[in-house]
Amino acid sequence: MELLINRVSKQFRNKIAVDNISLNLTPGVYGLLGANGAGKTTLMRIICGILTPDRGTITLDGKEAGEEEYREILGYLPQDFGYYPEFTGMDFLMYLAALKGIPKSTAKKRCLEMIELTGLKGMEKKKIKTYSGGMIRRLGIAQALINRPRILVLDEPTAGLDPKERVRFREMIARQGENNIVLLSTHIVSDVEQIADKILMMKEGQLIFEGTRQETGSDLEKLYLEKFGEVKGCE
Repeated sequence: MELLINRVSKQFRNKIAVDNISLNLTPGVYGLLGANGAGKTTLMRIICGILTPDRGTITLDGKEAGEEEYREILGYLPQDFGYYPEFTGMDFLMYLAALKGIPKSTAKKRCLEMIELTGLKGMEKKKIKTYSGGMIRRLGIAQALINRPRILVLDEPTAGLDPKERVRFREMIARQGENNIVLLSTHIVSDVEQIADKILMMKEGQLIFEGTRQETGSDLEKLYLEKFGEVKGCE
């Protein structure tokens, strides 16, 4: 399995959000670091087929981003994902399972597996409007995983999670990356330094660093600060 990002660019009016980026992704966890406004979200939305690049292509084993076969093996958690507050957690996941074409005969079992995996057991029959911010984020992770994606794209997935939940999340993502492509975008260095097989850094729409965890040296946070020249947003 190989995801090819070939010379992709995207511009909004006078701002170049993604500037001629090329990447070759194979199974593993990729940590995408960068300050707010670096272009991470735009790149991820292009990878998910939500945005069309102005130039360049994205293909997975010959399938173009946005094609039905491509969408079927894609899981995506946006920074702000939409949900229905009056739905219970279980109802919401069953609804998403139907949208993703999961047969009804297996959907309930799959939803219960995701509830267990994300630590929401006991909350599945409660309305989402009663969930804490961390629970809503975990529900977002559950919906991204429900179709057992081969490509998993997560935009600031640990926002709102407490330290214990973040550790649980990192362990879960590390397992996902054993056989699948996982792209994890964040500005929190500690979320990727222990689990990412490869570190990517973006600044002003450009890819300014690409290397293995070993190639970043012993102090990823220090490298991050050197590349961005600021402490803000680094935890």
